[in-house]
Amino acid sequence: MARLILFNKPFGVICQFSRDGDRPCLKDYVATDQVYPAGRLDTDSEGLLLLTDDGHLQHRITDPRHKLPKTYLVQVEGDAGAAACAELARGVALRDGPTRPCRARIVSEPDWLWPRTPPVRFRKRIPTSWLEIQLREGRNRQVRRMTAAVGLPTLRLLRVAIGHWRLAGLAPGEWREVDMPAAEGRRVR
Repeated sequence: MARLILFNKPFGVICQFSRDGDRPCLKDYVATDQVYPAGRLDTDSEGLLLLTDDGHLQHRITDPRHKLPKTYLVQVEGDAGAAACAELARGVALRDGPTRPCRARIVSEPDWLWPRTPPVRFRKRIPTSWLEIQLREGRNRQVRRMTAAVGLPTLRLLRVAIGHWRLAGLAPGEWREVDMPAAEGRRVR
């Protein structure tokens, strides 16, 4: 039976089990190295990372052809409005081509959110906003590039869901193994 681990990746942790300089890595948090990340989160992003020992499941999670939604909470610099959300939802032009349409909406700062270490920079005269963005693709630093393209630089980025798997209940650095429904472990064609 395939293993699946939900991990709340803290800010500053690299998404690999081997060391890269002095930066913390998965080995510092997860008690097994018999699993591999299904996708990546940038070092300066936080939140849900799935780890599995099943190559077919890993492929299903990461391959955009399977259109598995990934949901992010994004703190941006500036006052996000309906026009910016509509532009994000339609898809924005990036250097590597236009993004697919996505879901984007303004949300309140979550009451369950932990403080980030180091803290997000605060500027008294510049407001911040929170967005929820759900993508079905995953390019390098895509959410950050999308928000920048609509004039809202990302200050903090948390992935809160991948498909039906949720971050809920995991503090930064915590992980738990979950049972997989039988359909999840089936071979992908």
